[in-house]
Amino acid sequence: MDPMRRRGSARAGLGGVLGGLLVMSVAACGSSDHGSAASRDRSDDTQPHRTVLKRVPGVGDRLWRQVPADSRQVVAVYGAGKDSPDSTVALFTKHGAVWKQERSWSAHNGRKGWTADHHEGDLRSPVGVFTLSDAGGVLAAPGAKLPYTRSSAFQAPHYWKKAYWHDFDYVIAIDYNRVKGTAPNDPTRPQGQSKGGSIWLHMDHGSGTSACVSQSESAMRYLLRTLDPRLHPVVVMGDKAELKA
Repeated sequence: MDPMRRRGSARAGLGGVLGGLLVMSVAACGSSDHGSAASRDRSDDTQPHRTVLKRVPGVGDRLWRQVPADSRQVVAVYGAGKDSPDSTVALFTKHGAVWKQERSWSAHNGRKGWTADHHEGDLRSPVGVFTLSDAGGVLAAPGAKLPYTRSSAFQAPHYWKKAYWHDFDYVIAIDYNRVKGTAPNDPTRPQGQSKGGSIWLHMDHGSGTSACVSQSESAMRYLLRTLDPRLHPVVVMGDKAELKA
């Protein structure tokens, strides 16, 4: 989902909210080829897992070396396949020298799957390790610890199918081709427009996205309440084969 233009912004402190109005048009994840909608309120998160791990499972040395040494929270997105829109998201936290899986949820990624060389419009989610620095959405922050921007500018256009109208009620910016410390819908793309941008974790509509990762509303609320900038959270994302490489 690629915000096309934006006039004005509003930022809130950690977990806070400012209600200023941004006006923008949004070309967003899942804006065409619409699939069936999933219930916005389904609670598909599992009970917390307590398996003790030396590192996040399913991630090979190549990507694991890119996880910053001070990161103590990892959101892992395990794509079902290179060309699949289906994935699983799991949250891991580091306690001392070991990692623990806290929760996991079913999710969706780009409609055409994954790529290590993402470009705007390819309908694939970028493979890699990215920091998680900023959040926002149409709704007030549900106790968010990340800096949170609340604005009606996140509202999905109503010419989209109704199932997609709430996709951006809650979003967490994935720091791919964006400026950290800005609202998720800031359109600045340091690597250029062609490399795509505005890659978010956001609410699910039941099918693949344009490049984002989507989950249930309950999953988004949990992540917003849990991800803590003091723990330097990152997302490690890709299809399972690429993650292991």
